[in-house]
Amino acid sequence: MNRDWTEWWTQMGWSQPGFFPYFSEYEEAEEPEEQAEEIIEGPLLPLRDMVFFPRMVAPLVVARPESLEAVEVALELDEPLIAVAQRDPQVEEVGPEDLYNFGTDIIIGRMLRMPDGTLSILAQGHQRVQILEYVHLEPYIRVRAMPIVEPTERSRMTEALMRAVLNLFERVVQLSPHLPEDLYVFALNIREPGWLADLITQSLNLDTAQRQEVLETLDPTARLQRVNVLLAKELDVLELQDKIHSQVQQEMDRSQREYFLREQMKAIQTELGETDTFTQEINELRERIEQASFPPEVRAQAERELARLAAMPPMAPDVGIIRTYLDWLLELPWTEETEDNLDLEHVAEVLESSHYGLPKAKERILEYIAVKKLAPEKMRSPILCFVGPPGTGKTSLGQAIAKALGRNFVRVSLGGVRDEAEIRGHRRTYIGALPGRIIQTMRRAKTVNPVFMLDEVDKLGLDFRGDPAAALLEVLDPEQNHAFSDHYLEVPYNLSKVFFITTANTLDPIPPALRDRMEVIEFPSYVEEEKLEIARRFLIPRQIEENGLNGHPVTFTDAALRRIIREYTYEGGVRNLEREIANICRKAARRLAEGKKPLTRVTPADLPRYLGPPRYPRDEAEEKDEIGLAMGLAWTEAGGDLMPVEVALMPGKGNLTLTGQLGEVMQESAQAALSYARSRSKDLGVAPDVFEKTDIHIHLPEGAIPKDGPSAGITMATALISALTHRPVRRKVAMTGEITLRGRVLPVGGIKEKLLAAHRAGMKEVVIPKRNQPDLVEIPRKVTRELKVRMVERMDEVLEVALLPPQPQEAQASAQPKAHRPRRSRARKGERVSPDAAPPSAPAPASANLPAGATM
Repeated sequence: MNRDWTEWWTQMGWSQPGFFPYFSEYEEAEEPEEQAEEIIEGPLLPLRDMVFFPRMVAPLVVARPESLEAVEVALELDEPLIAVAQRDPQVEEVGPEDLYNFGTDIIIGRMLRMPDGTLSILAQGHQRVQILEYVHLEPYIRVRAMPIVEPTERSRMTEALMRAVLNLFERVVQLSPHLPEDLYVFALNIREPGWLADLITQSLNLDTAQRQEVLETLDPTARLQRVNVLLAKELDVLELQDKIHSQVQQEMDRSQREYFLREQMKAIQTELGETDTFTQEINELRERIEQASFPPEVRAQAERELARLAAMPPMAPDVGIIRTYLDWLLELPWTEETEDNLDLEHVAEVLESSHYGLPKAKERILEYIAVKKLAPEKMRSPILCFVGPPGTGKTSLGQAIAKALGRNFVRVSLGGVRDEAEIRGHRRTYIGALPGRIIQTMRRAKTVNPVFMLDEVDKLGLDFRGDPAAALLEVLDPEQNHAFSDHYLEVPYNLSKVFFITTANTLDPIPPALRDRMEVIEFPSYVEEEKLEIARRFLIPRQIEENGLNGHPVTFTDAALRRIIREYTYEGGVRNLEREIANICRKAARRLAEGKKPLTRVTPADLPRYLGPPRYPRDEAEEKDEIGLAMGLAWTEAGGDLMPVEVALMPGKGNLTLTGQLGEVMQESAQAALSYARSRSKDLGVAPDVFEKTDIHIHLPEGAIPKDGPSAGITMATALISALTHRPVRRKVAMTGEITLRGRVLPVGGIKEKLLAAHRAGMKEVVIPKRNQPDLVEIPRKVTRELKVRMVERMDEVLEVALLPPQPQEAQASAQPKAHRPRRSRARKGERVSPDAAPPSAPAPASANLPAGATM
């Protein structure tokens, strides 16, 4: 309720009350000399955040239906209306337990009905009452109460208390900016101790519980004692407030005096012509330092350096060093920040309009915004690490995040950085010293909360000049970066509000301590359907605009785009895809510029004419089932691929030969496959002496490409057992999985990319470890519908799926497989192919601690 009753009365068109709006003088004469101690009954009016005292006149706004009914009944039956304060003002449906036991019998003077259905009444307190019982609670609260009769005589103790209270109240009125001086004059003319206590209590800034305590104090002398304590506390607060105000005023007066004297000194120097360039620069620096919003420690450092500069001769060698240092302090953002756009729909719309797919990264950004919206003071800025192949949109997503949040975006490339000073800066003792890249970039950002991208964090170097990755530990640690120490600044700089995003192609080169400080978000290689959609939404429109083809746009058919993706590019991202689209658009622009017929539609048959012969022929399944040839699956940074395994048997002494540039892990998998075959020779129908009289050669084609990883284990075991048992391998079956000596099939990584490669090559069945079943959630439905996935736990199940029954006797004349049809390598020369290093989209199994590159 509004306490400015005078203004309220004026707005309602009612006459002004006396000089004190809380109490009515003209009602005083009508008070009976003594109230009879008789029980009264009437409606009850609950009050929120207000205690009504006897003789108090105040407006009330009645809104609740029960309260409206109570007022109506009191007016209609001419019954007393008892006002009682609520214990909790938030309670809507009030019961006896929500009300105090003491209240005030009030008299309604005037009443106005408002347009919204509420009542505005002017009421005056009559007498204290004590609630004895509740008659009923519906449709309004009706109670029986006993009036409290107050003694009016004054003892010597009461007289002394009244004088003490009036003295304190006088000082409170003098110090308080909200109490009028007439209020003290009114209190001075009150002769009744209880009335005086009620008046002062209502005038002070007290909560409901304190006022109710005074209302329930029935003895006037005890009530005055309680008010005396409250006045003493209020006076202490007001005196402290006045002291603080005086100190602030004195400081302002001193600052104004210093400013006036400096202005006078400047005017005198100007008149005398004594101001030189060096003095002007120092004065300008002093003004900029005074106006800058420095933290206390930084301000002290700046003033200390400015004092050193002012004491030096203009030609001193350190003048330039100090001046450059002060410029850095002044140009860095210390408190300036942009306001975040916390509209989740807007952020989601911006991210979706700039990037297709990437659901995990987008979801993490929206979660950050949601938490910041609900708990802005407790939310720490995240430190994300985007890991994925080149061209998957890591850097551009960072720019989209900054745009969505309304923050500035800055980027630093860490590729090839080998000096720790590049991060922390050089000390000022060196000639030409500068802050590190972090501080330099914050100067460019101009705010303390930009989106800061540290690109290529996996390309950091290490040499005798220090370890830059170790210097980044402080930058990317939320517990430390609020006071980042740069060697050049020598003062702490707050990086806790910066939204750090790092990017990397692989996690292996990143030190574990640095990796632990970042939240890794994997950017998997785009599948064919995703590349097709990205080309439709972003790449083709951008190239049409950049090549000036808006008037004659080129249309690409889906079949043409699929052929470009499959046969002219081999990558995890879409950079080369955009280059090929740009190549076609440039040829269309040339035709248009030469006045020839515009190129309006591109079909698969047109691609060799514009792009030349296909560079990456599509993988396909073998033409027939063969003995000793099994089809494995590999993962590379550009996606999945088929990896055939060939086994040849020849008379010899039981030697095992491995070729195809196999890594140590893959060689051990071949040894485990051979040991498993030998241990199961009886069950497989293989004579035990075959292993002693036969040399075994296992080869993985495309020998120029390094290969490693354990997941080719079941593929090599299948090809080996096929050669030993003369059972052909089904050509439409591909497989991946690690094998143990006991024939168990362990989980591997890269399931998504491998299954997509099998589907693209026309395979019908794929054998994977059963423990990789959770990875199937990420597989597109089209792939799972057209590709039968067999989940196995043991090698016996693999053989049952992959091998055909033994051939007739005449077909076993030769156990050697036919020469495998050579396939053109889809991986670049020197690129490592390893059957099991986990791709960014899938966690690596515990057994796969492999170098970066394509993996089986």
